[in-house]
Amino acid sequence: MSDRSKPVSQVLYESAPSSRQTVKFLTASTIAAVLLTLCGLTLTGTVIALILATPLLVLFSPILVPAGIVIFLAISGFALSGVCGVTAILALSWIHNYVTGKHPSGADQLDNAGKKISDEAMDMQKRANLHGQFDQVG
Repeated sequence: MSDRSKPVSQVLYESAPSSRQTVKFLTASTIAAVLLTLCGLTLTGTVIALILATPLLVLFSPILVPAGIVIFLAISGFALSGVCGVTAILALSWIHNYVTGKHPSGADQLDNAGKKISDEAMDMQKRANLHGQFDQVG
C-alpha cells in the first residue's frame, strides 16, 4: 500500500520517532546545552578576569611580568573555552550518530553497560518481590 492511499494521520504515526529515539534526542540536547553553556561561562569568566586583572597588574608590577601573566591567562582561558565548545560539538555529533544507527566507536560498550544495568534492575525487582512475599507469609 502506497503512502498516498493511507490517511495522513497514519503516515505521520508510522514516521514518528520511537520513544527511545525521543529520549536519546532529549539526552543529547541536554548534554550539548550544558557543555555549550559551560563554554560560554568560561569565555565570559576569562574576559571578566582580564578586564579586572589588567589594571591591577599594570599598576602594581613591572610591565613584563603582568603582561606575561595576562597573556597566559588570556590564552589559557580562550583555549579552555574553545575546548569546551569542540567537546560539546563532538559529543552532540557522536550522540546523533548513535541515535541514527551509524554505530560510532564506543557504542558497544554503552549498549553493554545499559544491558547490565537493566539486568541488575530486573534482578533487584525479583528479589524485592520475593522478599515482599516472605514478609506477608511471616
